[in-house]
Amino acid sequence: MLPTVADVLALDTVRRGSPRVVAGDDRLDTRVRWVHVGEVHDIAHLLRGGELVLTTGVALPSEPDKLADYIGELAAVGASGLIVELGRRFVRELPRAVVKAAEEHGLPLITLSRETPFVQITESVHARIIDIQLQELRASEQLHEVFTELSVEGASPAEVLNQVARFSGHPVLLENLAHQVLACDAAGGDTGSVLANWETRSRAVMPSERTAYDAAAGWLVTMVGARGQDWGRLILLCDGQPSPRDIVLAERAATTLALGRLLERHQESLERQAHGTILTGILTHAYADPDEAAARARAVGVPLTGRRLVGAVIRLTAPAGTALGEQARLGELAEAGAAACREAKLPALVGALDQSRVGVLLPLPPRMTAETALGALAERLRANFATPFVLAAGSVVESIKDVRRGFLEAEQVAEVAVRQPDGRPFYRLPDLRLRGLLHLLRDDARLQTFAERELGPLLAYDAQRHGDLTRILRIYLDAGRNKAVAAQKAHLSRPAFYDRLRRLERVLDTNLDDVESCLSLHVALLALETFRRETT
Repeated sequence: MLPTVADVLALDTVRRGSPRVVAGDDRLDTRVRWVHVGEVHDIAHLLRGGELVLTTGVALPSEPDKLADYIGELAAVGASGLIVELGRRFVRELPRAVVKAAEEHGLPLITLSRETPFVQITESVHARIIDIQLQELRASEQLHEVFTELSVEGASPAEVLNQVARFSGHPVLLENLAHQVLACDAAGGDTGSVLANWETRSRAVMPSERTAYDAAAGWLVTMVGARGQDWGRLILLCDGQPSPRDIVLAERAATTLALGRLLERHQESLERQAHGTILTGILTHAYADPDEAAARARAVGVPLTGRRLVGAVIRLTAPAGTALGEQARLGELAEAGAAACREAKLPALVGALDQSRVGVLLPLPPRMTAETALGALAERLRANFATPFVLAAGSVVESIKDVRRGFLEAEQVAEVAVRQPDGRPFYRLPDLRLRGLLHLLRDDARLQTFAERELGPLLAYDAQRHGDLTRILRIYLDAGRNKAVAAQKAHLSRPAFYDRLRRLERVLDTNLDDVESCLSLHVALLALETFRRETT
């Protein structure tokens, strides 16, 4: 870090001049990039900002307004301060116009009451600046060597973060874009305190640049990703403004993490990579026409032309806890899905679509229904893969150009089913009933308005009082309006639970014994869950 004005005043060469701060004593933490000796009054245009100016004042104007202009011009170009040696032009003190202008512009102004060789001051400060720059260069070389070695060795995110914490001395975290912590190193501190209420805190910090410091939170944040696809954020919890070294450290670590992620992808089998590329190409319309996609699929042994096609999505029901574990399990799931298709004698394209989904494109054999094919796939997949998952399928389509529509439907079904799986071999849109309908309508302003109209007063009440009436309402309705069962599930005595219900009725201005009112409230609660899931 560059020295501050206060650091310069602490130097022996300056102290011998008996320095006295006459203005801007609250700005002594301003950094000094260079020291410049100048006696002319129009020196400002020669400066670039960050200079500490030394002068005896012999060439300064005598008019108060011109002296004020001199100070204003120095402040305007970003000078870090002005040191004036008394005795030649100004004998005992500076003119009031100079001090007043310095105070108004926030420019540190210092006087030296004893004659001081300016060359000694410049040599001392410049030697310190050069030494700092040399240290930073050496540190940068060390960072380069360490993180290059981590990249070559394929280090895990935890190992990368450990190095960041060691170099910076600050806690560091890696999170995904849903603000879930993938890895954390508390730098010797309390991990629980670092992670407390993490998602809420993280959502409040959204810098507009790829690397930025949020002063309110004290976070240095840099995006993590490659090839234009960001997948996470590296966050350094700083005590104050981060140093240039901290910024370089964070960005270098983010690059290492992004490179590691790319290398992990390349560990997939060549077959899965080929299948995934074809599936992605179909879903993103990357191919010039459907015939190109059919030719590519045929080249890997999957005939698509003249077949009824079913798009399916396989998703894990529980996260692995780390990005590395998640990626490994997804690769295993894709291989298990391909093996299940082979065992069922169902040629299919099977590959990872992203970091959470495996896609399956099934060309149905003649006279085989989609239910039969999906049932056979689910049975064998569960035999090959022990980790819980859901298999969701879209509607049967007749051509490659309609496959994307089928996959979008399968994805929507999977998003609902993965949160409340009920043990079905596979899921299709009719299986989700009301929850599926609400999920499909989640972006409809009319549904959002309905939920807000039904639950708005209750949500506001809970927010203002940190209450739990929304939870009580959900328990009551989920229990089929059986008050005794609901009280037991809420872990409340019956009188206490009945008192909550009466309060609910007052807040909502409704009768909870009315079936239609409760039906509307239940639908609104289900819709609210759908909205909230979309933002988490």
